[in-house]
Amino acid sequence: MNESNTLVQTLRRPAAFLPIAMSLFAVVILLIHIAYSGTAPQPDEGTAAHLWQLLMAGQLPIIAFFVIRRLPASPRYASVILGVQVAAAVAALAPVYFLHW
Repeated sequence: MNESNTLVQTLRRPAAFLPIAMSLFAVVILLIHIAYSGTAPQPDEGTAAHLWQLLMAGQLPIIAFFVIRRLPASPRYASVILGVQVAAAVAALAPVYFLHW
């Protein structure tokens, strides 16, 4: 059986799980910031905003690498993982959009 034939084996690749982990960590940063500072917009971007920006921008090249390498090799499982990566990114972007930060 080919290594790229299972979802779990595809998900074990760093290019598959790192963007998901980065998005989840960005959500955790937002939740911690809301717990400490509230939801009001801050006059100056702080450390939380910069970390969030780095995490969200840093996952783009990893996702591009994943698409280039894994989508042709196993399109069925790679597209499922790509959907999870996009959903995790949307979950990290949603609070920023809805709170007008």
